[in-house]
Amino acid sequence: MKKISPEMIAVPAEMLLQWQSMVDVMTNLSGASAGLVMRIETEDIEVFLSSEGETNPYTPGDREHLIGSGLYCETVITTRKPLLVSDALADPDWQDNPDVKLNMISYLGFPILMPDGTPFGTICILDNKRNEYSPEICKMMEPLRDLIQAHLENLFLNAVMGEKNKKLVDYLEDLQTLRGLMVVCASCKKIKDKEGFWNTVEKYLIHHPEAEFTHGYCPDCFDEAIDKLDKP
Repeated sequence: MKKISPEMIAVPAEMLLQWQSMVDVMTNLSGASAGLVMRIETEDIEVFLSSEGETNPYTPGDREHLIGSGLYCETVITTRKPLLVSDALADPDWQDNPDVKLNMISYLGFPILMPDGTPFGTICILDNKRNEYSPEICKMMEPLRDLIQAHLENLFLNAVMGEKNKKLVDYLEDLQTLRGLMVVCASCKKIKDKEGFWNTVEKYLIHHPEAEFTHGYCPDCFDEAIDKLDKP
C-alpha cells in the first residue's frame, strides 16, 4: 500500500471550518495571542490553520524547515508528547528559538498523529507574554486534538480505500473488452478453463480473449484459506 503522507490528505471545506472554529475558541479561552494547527509538508512544517486576531503573527501557508529548526513544534513532533513553555526568555533551552523573534515567548502544543502513528503536525497556542496555561486549558486542548485525529482517521481510510478502489476500477475496465465467463481465483488470480485446469492470467487470455469474469478459489488457495481459518 502506498504510504499516505499529511500533505496527501485533502481536508473538506466543512471540516476545515470546524477546525478553524475550534482553534479560534481555544485561543480566546486561553487568552493566548495565537492558535495554530501545523502540518508537516515533506521536510517542512507549515501553518495549516491560524486563529483570527491582530496579535497573531502567523499566516496560513507560512513554513519552516522542520528538522533542526529549534521550533517548539519540532520538539512536540519528534517526542510525540505535549510541550509547555511558560516563558522562553527565562528558559535557556528556548530563549533562542525562532518563535521568540515573533515575540511568541510562551507555548502549549500537542502532537497530531495520523492513524498509522506517523506525525501529521501539531495543535498549539502561543502568547506574547508569560503564560502558565492552566490545567483546564490543557484538558480543553487534548479532546480538540483527539477530534482532529478522528477526522484524520476517516480521511486516511478514505484515501487508502480510494487508492484500492481505483486499482480495482482500472482492473475491471481493462476486462470490459472481454466476453464469455471464466472463474478467477480470488486469491492468486489464476483462471479456471472449461476443462477444469487453473491457468495464469497471461496464459489464459492468449487463448480466450472473449472472456468475462467471476470469482472463486483455486484448490491451492482454498486449502491455504482453510488452514488460516483453522489456526487460532
